[in-house]
Amino acid sequence: MTQAPLKEAPEKEPLSATATGAQADATGAYAIVEASGQQFWLQPDRYVDLDRLNAEVDSTVTLENVLLVKDASGTTLGQPYVTGATVELKVMAHRRGQKIIVYKMRPKKKTRRKNGHRQELTRVMVQSIKVGGKAIA
Repeated sequence: MTQAPLKEAPEKEPLSATATGAQADATGAYAIVEASGQQFWLQPDRYVDLDRLNAEVDSTVTLENVLLVKDASGTTLGQPYVTGATVELKVMAHRRGQKIIVYKMRPKKKTRRKNGHRQELTRVMVQSIKVGGKAIA
């Protein structure tokens, strides 16, 4: 019994950063901020959903509780906040989150309670990250 010769697979070129789907900007700058009791990783020109903010659509909101800033020069960690660092956000829309079902049941007691909840959210776009008045991204 003879075996057919194996074909060699053609060599593949390494994928570039854009081909792999990693859409990080050239500087790779980001900030970790505290908003509504949670911490969020924010990058420029990306949107995120925060708990409902008391702001009009298309207005600008500034967050000053910046915990960490990373830019081309390095990483700055606050104790607890980075002094002079701010993140500017543009309010895109007010939305509601996915519906969550809360079902409580006491076994053997014929007691059941079904409840639904939709969180009120605000979708914001990160405009810029500033440290000491200079925009790093």
